[in-house]
Amino acid sequence: MTVDRQGPVLVEGPVEVVAADGTVTRSDRFVVALCTCRRSRSQPWCDTSHRRRRRDGGPPRGADGPCPDGEEPL
Repeated sequence: MTVDRQGPVLVEGPVEVVAADGTVTRSDRFVVALCTCRRSRSQPWCDTSHRRRRRDGGPPRGADGPCPDGEEPL
C-alpha cells in the first residue's frame, strides 16, 4: 500500500472494498487507486478528481481540518 497525502491510496490488487452499508466492490487490477478526497464519481476508486482540487488552490484533504460532513478519514 502506498499513501500520498495529495492523492489516492494505491493498493496492490486484487482488492475488495466493503462500504459502511455492507456493499462489496471488487477490482482485479494489479494496482488500484482508492479515493481519499471524496470527490470521485466512481467511489471507492479514484478518478483523479483530487487534481482539480489542487489546481484551484485549495489545500489537499486532511490539511484543512476534519473531513466534510463529519465523516471519518480513510
